[in-house]
Amino acid sequence: MDYASAQFKISQADKPKPTDRDSIEYQEQIAKACGIALNQRILTFKADAPVIERESLRTTWNRPLRNPNARQRRIRTDPEKILDAPGITDDFYLSLMDWSKTNVLAVALENTVFVHNHETGETEALGNVGSQETVGSVQWSPDGNFLAVGLVSGPIQVWSLETMKRVRTMKGRISRVGVLSWDRAMLSSGGRDGSIWHHDVRTPEHKIAALVAHESAVCGLKWRPDGQMLASGGNDNKVMLWDARSTLPRMVKTDHQSAVKALAWCPWHLPTLASGGGRDDKMVHFWNTSTSGKIASVNTGAQVTSVIWSTEYKEFFTAHGFPNHHLSVWKYPSLDKVADLAGHDSRVLHTAISPDGEYVVTAAADENLKFWKVWEKRRKGVKSEIKQDENVDEELAMATRRLSIR
Repeated sequence: MDYASAQFKISQADKPKPTDRDSIEYQEQIAKACGIALNQRILTFKADAPVIERESLRTTWNRPLRNPNARQRRIRTDPEKILDAPGITDDFYLSLMDWSKTNVLAVALENTVFVHNHETGETEALGNVGSQETVGSVQWSPDGNFLAVGLVSGPIQVWSLETMKRVRTMKGRISRVGVLSWDRAMLSSGGRDGSIWHHDVRTPEHKIAALVAHESAVCGLKWRPDGQMLASGGNDNKVMLWDARSTLPRMVKTDHQSAVKALAWCPWHLPTLASGGGRDDKMVHFWNTSTSGKIASVNTGAQVTSVIWSTEYKEFFTAHGFPNHHLSVWKYPSLDKVADLAGHDSRVLHTAISPDGEYVVTAAADENLKFWKVWEKRRKGVKSEIKQDENVDEELAMATRRLSIR
């Protein structure tokens, strides 16, 4: 390994080794000056094993195995509360439940709308829409003070939560109103005939625009929170995106193989839209509505009836019909499944999220409403996973300025 040291050791092999201390020290100094290592082996066939430095058990005994402040989140697999919903219509194309900003849940059972206060637990009938009528959709206004009720026969009623009375009826439609969506004082309705109407609830002539592009019933309808875009899904298996200033679709997607009822805008990144397909599709697609491109897709294995985004975790919730009638929680954007919940005995038809973002309520054809605590609020000092994108913040600021100019 070292030619000079080896040659010196061989030349000194037959000579007697010095025994006195002075001679030994002198020889070591001479060898060091010549660059010769006296203690080095001539041949090395195997390197020495590395020395592993281990800390004493006494010094590590009190060390915590993990951060004591870190707590693994567990999702309860059983509902916290169950309410009866006798007579709820078993129809995939209707939207019969919504949760208001004021923490009041509205549920339509045939021709009667019931409101349930989640804080007090009280439930009462908001009113009877008519003895010969059947409710097709319900939707709370953004402030939670008014409830829009779409009827199977076509008209739309608006009810006041304060007075528990109907304040107006908007007529004109002759086809079933299966879905509703508010944007401030404008209410949009999706009809069985494939059309979308915009209604200004403040004016006598309430119809201000009609969007006609779907070839079959509109069963999904969601305004983006900033009011700049409207997403729609239809029984024609299409997802469409509408600019607030136009009556022509800005984006048309035909990737789904079944009716599109589930639509949801990502709350922490507004350009992202999720859409879920029906029984013959089972897919959830994610769209970048700024570029009209697809971001990702996941096969859920079942009919998708609803998609809900978390407001505090980077996760989303899906509700399903055939074949398993289950509920799922997913990570985003990894699309890893966090948990499966055994939902109902029949297909899940409607879902809604509480205003604090903790609870999701599900309604199914088994005539049950179930409340699930999916996203528990984080403790003080624990940061949220959600971080708004700078571009989204700029977009929100621009939207706010436009609203102030109006």
